[in-house]
Amino acid sequence: MRATPPRPPKSHRQSHSSNKPKREDEREKPESPVSDVPKFVTLTGNVTVQELAERMSIQPADVIKHLFMKGIMRTVNQLIEFELAKELATEMEYEVSTEEVKPVEDAKTQARAAAKAKAKATAEENGELTTRPPVVTIMGHVDHGKTSLLDAIRQTKLQLVEGEAGGITQHIGAYHVEVESEEGVRQIVFLDTPGHEAFTAMRARGAKATDIAILVVAADDGVMPQTIEAIDHAKAAGVPIIVAVNKIDKAGADPDRVLSQLMEHDLLPDTFGGDTVTVSVSAKKRTGLDELLEMILLVADMQDLRANLDIPAYGVIVEAELSRGKGAVATALVQNGTLREGDLIVVGSTSGRVRALFDDRGHRVKAAGPSMPVEVLGLDQVPQAGDPFEVVDSIQEMKEIADTRKDAVVARQGHHVSLESLHEMLESGEMKELKIIVKADVQGTAEAIADSVRKLSDEKVQITLLRAASGEISENDVNLAASSNAIIIGFNSSPDQNARQVAESNGVDIRTYNVIYQITDDIQKAMLGMLEPIREEVKIGTAEIRKIFKVGKGSVIAGCMVQEGKIQRNAIVRVERGSDIIYEGKLDNLKRFKDDVKEVASGFECGMSFEKFSELEEGDKVHAFIIKETKQG
Repeated sequence: MRATPPRPPKSHRQSHSSNKPKREDEREKPESPVSDVPKFVTLTGNVTVQELAERMSIQPADVIKHLFMKGIMRTVNQLIEFELAKELATEMEYEVSTEEVKPVEDAKTQARAAAKAKAKATAEENGELTTRPPVVTIMGHVDHGKTSLLDAIRQTKLQLVEGEAGGITQHIGAYHVEVESEEGVRQIVFLDTPGHEAFTAMRARGAKATDIAILVVAADDGVMPQTIEAIDHAKAAGVPIIVAVNKIDKAGADPDRVLSQLMEHDLLPDTFGGDTVTVSVSAKKRTGLDELLEMILLVADMQDLRANLDIPAYGVIVEAELSRGKGAVATALVQNGTLREGDLIVVGSTSGRVRALFDDRGHRVKAAGPSMPVEVLGLDQVPQAGDPFEVVDSIQEMKEIADTRKDAVVARQGHHVSLESLHEMLESGEMKELKIIVKADVQGTAEAIADSVRKLSDEKVQITLLRAASGEISENDVNLAASSNAIIIGFNSSPDQNARQVAESNGVDIRTYNVIYQITDDIQKAMLGMLEPIREEVKIGTAEIRKIFKVGKGSVIAGCMVQEGKIQRNAIVRVERGSDIIYEGKLDNLKRFKDDVKEVASGFECGMSFEKFSELEEGDKVHAFIIKETKQG
């Protein structure tokens, strides 16, 4: 037992006495390294290395080390995929929960948020509401004239400044045009991102920036596959569609045939007594443009688009980039309120103070009202297209909202509907509609599957088909599923590499089948909560026993060299001697030199012992497996 040291002088005691307990804690800590470490962690989506370390109450270096042992390089600020994070936590002997846990806020934060929400609602309700310009996105099949139509409108309606091509000094992703009407001069805002891919990518991030979708269809070509995709995306977003039948000046143009084809996709043209507005145009000869703009304003009036100029602004980011001279530059579309220079704003999970605003003509402005696109300077980092922005009152509030949104993004990534989670979401009342995309090898099969799936709707869940088409499962299909919280059913159809990566990053559930009745079977089981995952063995590594060490009575340690993959503690192992399996069970201990380890990678030596088995010989092969649960289908 250590002798008590001599009592130090008073001056020495005063300067160091407060540190003594800390030194004793540090001395005792290695003796009980897990005493303060929780063995429970909640994961709801992708997390950074830093976030995972904080949730597990360990150092980020420990997470990086375990990833490195798996052959994966990550820095503290890089993301760890949801499944990998679960696997890592399990290997580190943590019990993992995947139930979404809502962040606990203190009373002050809750009161501030409630007061702000109430103030905003009161201001919007009691404030003086004004009509705001509609925001329009142009969609359609490739080469049907989307960009040509945008250019024709831009060049016809923008007041051209001598020496400026197109009347715009810079490209900011959106622009507005002025239209003469009975009420005077009115404005229409066009998002300069033609195509449903950009439209749906923004929706996948929670942005609902578009009021009206213009569907461009070439009169000489008719409805094509991407036209159908555009219809599906616009319907899923719930925005009204105006059909612009383009290229009516070309030989072989047949607008009536286009209108008939549209009826096959539940778009009944107004010329046939329906409610879908159609306009014949020629982007090349610039005919029909005035009527198209007039119809946009008419549809906008039917929507009664209104906003309050007097409240703090909020809206969505259209696009963003890093400029060498300006720093982070973002094109913001104000949806309500007024954005001013000097405002504190939160954009997604970043923030800043507005240093300068530029309109779509390149002119510096002091403020931007509802539906106005404006270039914003002053953000700390480059946001992403689709990120929401909001003006706040203080720097403290700005930081709190940015942190909350960051957590919300992570939670959303792990909270996409799947067949496994369907029953739970139905029981909790979180979901009453299951949206499905069907892709099959041929169109007839896709339609037959769609009919079968629709019939499964009952009083608890309404099944909605967003799309039933032939071909491979594409990135566009996954984007639609991500933005609409849908699942994808593939029959003799599989996702391409890009689609698979996007699905993994967004948590989209893709099911592939080659027997039709299994599709309806799995959906019914999911609705009843009876769908179970498939359990399968996955081989992770092989080692060779090089030396046998006897330790104690009847116990042995096998000195091994890992030859491929990796060996994990608590893995299932099979020991082979020649062509015979002499042992199958659990790996009991795994050591590197004298230290217990959780895994050993290929090319390294290790020591192993096996549960209730010691009849080992040099030259025996050890094959390690883990049990992996995979989705059916």
